Amino acid sequence: MPKVEITIPEHLEMQIAQLVDQGEFLNREEAIEDLLSTGLKAYKTSGPQDEEEEPGFEEDGMMGHDDEYVF
Repeated sequence: MPKVEITIPEHLEMQIAQLVDQGEFLNREEAIEDLLSTGLKAYKTSGPQDEEEEPGFEEDGMMGHDDEYVF
């Protein structure tokens, strides 16, 4: 498994240490791996969306017509 070195703010380190102390994780390494994995999964599901308009709708109205009620 690749190793990664990161620097995190003190408050995050304290939260991780607290989770380990509470028995949520066996050690810091497991905590960081699991929390990072969970965060990536959450980001993948709700991450930034393309700012494109919905397909089928043009700036001039539906289907490219000025009259949005054309079928």
